[in-house]
Amino acid sequence: MTRRELEITDQKEILEILDQSKVLHLGLVDDGMPYVVPMNYGYTMEDGKLTIYIHGAAEGYKLDVIRKNPTCCFEMECGVQPFEGAVACQYGTAYQSLMGRGTAVIVDDVAEKQRAMTILMRTQTGKEFTFAERLVGIVSVIRIEVSEYTAKKRPLPEDREKLNCN
Repeated sequence: MTRRELEITDQKEILEILDQSKVLHLGLVDDGMPYVVPMNYGYTMEDGKLTIYIHGAAEGYKLDVIRKNPTCCFEMECGVQPFEGAVACQYGTAYQSLMGRGTAVIVDDVAEKQRAMTILMRTQTGKEFTFAERLVGIVSVIRIEVSEYTAKKRPLPEDREKLNCN
């Protein structure tokens, strides 16, 4: 991260980003060509280890790409708020974001798929759901084993008049 003064290292703030964001942008590479897809997600943070779950159709391009190359990256953001200034260089956007890298694993185990879907729905809605074996049998579940991530916060400027435009 270039702008270290914007980095978030506090675990509580990182969890707030994971809870408040609702869409993860999953980045994959297919034979040298980038592919990015927005996804709803769920997550666990256990002993400092972040694991992300996404789901989708039982077949499709995303799964084909993951089977060939499971290396992935992701990004999510929340609190997006554009702001204005007196001159062009004082315009910008306040936000919090989290981005990282990892390995995408297609989950086949029914019990893990049920747990993953429960986690996903808890993250998205704050509610508890259970999933029958029949239901998880018709969707794919992907576990992202996160190897590294960083979080960032760009707050609203307190005094845009003093922003340096040089």
